[in-house]
Amino acid sequence: MMESHDVPSRRRLPAPLPGFEHINRYWDKYMQMPAAKILPGEFYVSSQTELITTVLGSCVAACIRDTKLGIGGMNHFMLPKSRSPDGSWGGDFATQSRYGNWAMEYLINAILKMGGSRTNLEVKIFGGANVIQSSAVVGTKNIDFVLRYLEDENMAVAAQDLGGVYPRKVMYFPDTGAAKVRRLKDLSNSTIVDRESTYRKRIDGTEEEGGSVELFE
Repeated sequence: MMESHDVPSRRRLPAPLPGFEHINRYWDKYMQMPAAKILPGEFYVSSQTELITTVLGSCVAACIRDTKLGIGGMNHFMLPKSRSPDGSWGGDFATQSRYGNWAMEYLINAILKMGGSRTNLEVKIFGGANVIQSSAVVGTKNIDFVLRYLEDENMAVAAQDLGGVYPRKVMYFPDTGAAKVRRLKDLSNSTIVDRESTYRKRIDGTEEEGGSVELFE
Protein backbone atom coordinates (compact mmCIF):
# COMPACT_ATOMS: atom_id res chain seq x y z
CA MET A 1 0.00 0.00 0.00
CA MET A 2 1.30 3.39 -0.93
CA GLU A 3 1.85 5.76 1.98
CA SER A 4 -0.06 9.03 1.77
CA HIS A 5 2.03 12.18 1.87
CA ASP A 6 -0.75 14.75 1.34
CA VAL A 7 -1.91 15.27 4.95
CA PRO A 8 0.74 17.88 5.81
CA SER A 9 -0.04 19.83 2.64
CA ARG A 10 -3.75 19.95 3.54
CA ARG A 11 -2.84 21.41 6.91
CA ARG A 12 -0.53 24.08 5.57
CA LEU A 13 -2.12 27.46 6.22
CA PRO A 14 -2.66 29.67 3.18
CA ALA A 15 -1.01 33.06 3.34
CA PRO A 16 -3.26 35.74 4.85
CA LEU A 17 -4.17 38.89 2.99
CA PRO A 18 -1.66 41.74 3.47
CA GLY A 19 -2.21 43.52 6.78
CA PHE A 20 -3.57 40.48 8.61
CA GLU A 21 -0.31 38.69 9.36
CA HIS A 22 -0.67 39.46 13.09
CA ILE A 23 -3.93 37.54 13.47
CA ASN A 24 -3.77 34.18 15.25
CA ARG A 25 -4.29 31.50 12.59
CA TYR A 26 -4.27 27.73 13.04
CA TRP A 27 -5.54 24.43 11.66
CA ASP A 28 -8.98 23.68 13.13
CA LYS A 29 -9.06 19.95 13.84
CA TYR A 30 -12.85 19.84 14.30
CA MET A 31 -13.68 21.55 11.02
CA GLN A 32 -10.56 20.25 9.24
CA MET A 33 -9.72 23.60 7.69
CA PRO A 34 -7.62 26.74 8.25
CA ALA A 35 -9.00 29.13 10.86
CA ALA A 36 -8.38 32.65 12.14
CA LYS A 37 -9.21 33.59 15.73
CA ILE A 38 -9.85 37.26 16.49
CA LEU A 39 -9.81 39.02 19.85
CA PRO A 40 -11.56 42.20 21.04
CA GLY A 41 -10.49 45.13 18.87
CA GLU A 42 -9.40 42.96 15.93
CA PHE A 43 -10.87 42.14 12.53
CA TYR A 44 -9.95 39.72 9.77
CA VAL A 45 -10.82 39.41 6.09
CA SER A 46 -10.28 36.40 3.86
CA SER A 47 -10.62 35.60 0.17
CA GLN A 48 -9.97 31.88 0.71
CA THR A 49 -11.75 28.88 2.16
CA GLU A 50 -11.16 29.27 5.88
CA LEU A 51 -13.22 29.97 8.96
CA ILE A 52 -13.07 32.99 11.26
CA THR A 53 -13.93 32.50 14.91
CA THR A 54 -14.26 34.52 18.09
CA VAL A 55 -15.85 34.36 21.54
CA LEU A 56 -18.21 37.19 22.46
CA GLY A 57 -19.56 38.39 25.76
CA SER A 58 -20.76 42.00 25.77
CA CYS A 59 -18.91 42.70 22.54
CA VAL A 60 -20.52 42.50 19.11
CA ALA A 61 -19.16 40.89 15.96
CA ALA A 62 -20.30 41.80 12.47
CA CYS A 63 -19.75 39.20 9.75
CA ILE A 64 -19.82 40.79 6.31
CA ARG A 65 -19.12 39.37 2.86
CA ASP A 66 -19.54 40.06 -0.82
CA THR A 67 -21.98 37.35 -1.90
CA LYS A 68 -20.75 37.37 -5.50
CA LEU A 69 -17.02 37.08 -4.79
CA GLY A 70 -17.03 35.13 -1.52
CA ILE A 71 -14.72 37.67 0.11
CA GLY A 72 -15.60 38.56 3.67
CA GLY A 73 -14.60 38.94 7.26
CA MET A 74 -15.48 39.50 10.88
CA ASN A 75 -14.82 42.22 13.45
CA HIS A 76 -15.07 42.18 17.26
CA PHE A 77 -15.73 45.44 19.07
CA MET A 78 -17.13 47.20 22.13
CA LEU A 79 -18.10 50.82 22.64
CA PRO A 80 -16.30 52.87 25.29
CA LYS A 81 -18.41 53.71 28.33
CA SER A 82 -20.10 57.08 28.62
CA ARG A 83 -18.10 59.98 30.02
CA SER A 84 -21.23 61.95 31.00
CA PRO A 85 -21.22 63.38 34.57
CA ASP A 86 -24.01 61.11 35.80
CA GLY A 87 -22.42 58.01 34.28
CA SER A 88 -25.36 57.43 31.96
CA TRP A 89 -25.16 56.36 28.33
CA GLY A 90 -26.79 59.57 27.19
CA GLY A 91 -24.98 62.47 25.60
CA ASP A 92 -22.32 62.30 22.91
CA PHE A 93 -23.26 59.25 20.86
CA ALA A 94 -20.69 60.16 18.21
CA THR A 95 -17.87 59.91 20.74
CA GLN A 96 -19.19 56.68 22.22
CA SER A 97 -19.68 55.02 18.83
CA ARG A 98 -16.31 56.01 17.39
CA TYR A 99 -14.76 52.59 18.08
CA GLY A 100 -17.75 50.85 16.57
CA ASN A 101 -17.60 53.10 13.51
CA TRP A 102 -13.94 52.28 13.04
CA ALA A 103 -14.57 48.56 13.43
CA MET A 104 -17.36 48.57 10.86
CA GLU A 105 -15.67 50.87 8.36
CA TYR A 106 -12.31 49.09 8.48
CA LEU A 107 -14.01 45.77 7.81
CA ILE A 108 -16.19 47.07 4.98
CA ASN A 109 -13.36 49.02 3.37
CA ALA A 110 -11.05 45.98 3.46
CA ILE A 111 -13.68 43.96 1.58
CA LEU A 112 -14.20 46.75 -0.95
CA LYS A 113 -10.43 47.04 -1.44
CA MET A 114 -10.40 43.38 -2.47
CA GLY A 115 -12.92 44.10 -5.21
CA GLY A 116 -16.16 43.77 -3.26
CA SER A 117 -19.20 45.94 -3.94
CA ARG A 118 -21.51 47.56 -1.38
CA THR A 119 -24.53 46.36 -3.35
CA ASN A 120 -23.44 42.74 -2.83
CA LEU A 121 -22.68 42.91 0.91
CA GLU A 122 -24.41 40.49 3.26
CA VAL A 123 -24.37 41.24 7.00
CA LYS A 124 -24.82 38.96 10.01
CA ILE A 125 -24.40 40.21 13.58
CA PHE A 126 -23.82 38.45 16.88
CA GLY A 127 -23.14 39.06 20.56
CA GLY A 128 -24.16 41.82 22.92
CA ALA A 129 -24.85 39.65 25.96
CA ASN A 130 -24.97 41.51 29.27
CA VAL A 131 -22.20 39.57 30.99
CA ILE A 132 -20.22 42.38 32.67
CA GLN A 133 -21.97 42.71 36.03
CA SER A 134 -20.60 46.14 36.85
CA SER A 135 -22.21 47.61 33.73
CA ALA A 136 -25.22 45.46 32.95
CA VAL A 137 -26.24 47.35 29.81
CA VAL A 138 -22.92 47.20 27.94
CA GLY A 139 -24.18 44.47 25.62
CA THR A 140 -27.47 46.25 24.98
CA LYS A 141 -25.70 49.46 24.03
CA ASN A 142 -23.40 47.62 21.65
CA ILE A 143 -26.48 46.09 19.98
CA ASP A 144 -28.17 49.49 19.76
CA PHE A 145 -25.08 50.89 18.07
CA VAL A 146 -24.62 48.19 15.44
CA LEU A 147 -28.33 48.20 14.51
CA ARG A 148 -28.31 51.99 14.25
CA TYR A 149 -25.11 51.97 12.19
CA LEU A 150 -26.49 49.44 9.71
CA GLU A 151 -29.76 51.33 9.41
CA ASP A 152 -27.92 54.59 8.76
CA GLU A 153 -25.79 52.86 6.11
CA ASN A 154 -28.88 51.25 4.55
CA MET A 155 -27.44 47.77 5.07
CA ALA A 156 -29.94 45.00 5.77
CA VAL A 157 -29.28 42.34 8.41
CA ALA A 158 -29.44 38.86 6.88
CA ALA A 159 -29.23 37.07 10.24
CA GLN A 160 -28.56 37.85 13.88
CA ASP A 161 -28.20 36.30 17.32
CA LEU A 162 -28.04 39.12 19.88
CA GLY A 163 -28.57 39.88 23.54
CA GLY A 164 -29.27 37.59 26.46
CA VAL A 165 -26.86 36.82 29.29
CA TYR A 166 -24.68 34.07 27.84
CA PRO A 167 -21.39 34.48 25.97
CA ARG A 168 -21.22 33.03 22.47
CA LYS A 169 -18.68 31.28 20.32
CA VAL A 170 -19.11 32.28 16.68
CA MET A 171 -17.71 30.50 13.65
CA TYR A 172 -18.07 32.25 10.29
CA PHE A 173 -17.27 30.96 6.81
CA PRO A 174 -16.87 34.02 4.55
CA ASP A 175 -16.74 32.10 1.28
CA THR A 176 -20.23 30.63 1.83
CA GLY A 177 -21.69 33.00 4.42
CA ALA A 178 -22.51 30.17 6.81
CA ALA A 179 -22.42 31.00 10.52
CA LYS A 180 -22.46 28.72 13.54
CA VAL A 181 -23.16 30.02 17.04
CA ARG A 182 -22.80 28.21 20.36
CA ARG A 183 -24.12 29.81 23.54
CA LEU A 184 -21.75 29.12 26.40
CA LYS A 185 -24.27 28.41 29.16
CA ASP A 186 -21.86 26.49 31.35
CA LEU A 187 -18.97 28.94 31.48
CA SER A 188 -16.45 27.40 33.88
CA ASN A 189 -14.18 30.42 34.25
CA SER A 190 -14.12 34.19 33.91
CA THR A 191 -11.77 34.35 30.93
CA ILE A 192 -14.27 36.02 28.60
CA VAL A 193 -15.47 38.57 31.15
CA ASP A 194 -11.90 39.35 32.26
CA ARG A 195 -10.75 39.76 28.65
CA GLU A 196 -13.58 42.12 27.78
CA SER A 197 -13.21 44.07 31.04
CA THR A 198 -9.52 44.61 30.29
CA TYR A 199 -10.33 45.65 26.73
CA ARG A 200 -13.00 48.06 27.89
CA LYS A 201 -10.66 49.68 30.41
CA ARG A 202 -8.11 50.14 27.62
CA ILE A 203 -10.52 51.84 25.23
CA ASP A 204 -12.01 53.94 28.03
CA GLY A 205 -8.53 55.13 28.90
CA THR A 206 -7.78 56.24 25.32
CA GLU A 207 -11.17 57.67 24.48
CA GLU A 208 -9.84 61.19 24.22
CA GLU A 209 -7.34 60.04 21.60
CA GLY A 210 -8.34 59.51 18.60
CA GLY A 211 -29.64 34.78 6.42
CA SER A 212 -29.86 31.98 8.70
CA VAL A 213 -27.80 31.08 11.70
CA GLU A 214 -27.12 27.53 12.80
CA LEU A 215 -27.11 27.17 16.58
CA PHE A 216 -25.07 24.28 17.92
CA GLU A 217 -24.46 23.05 21.44
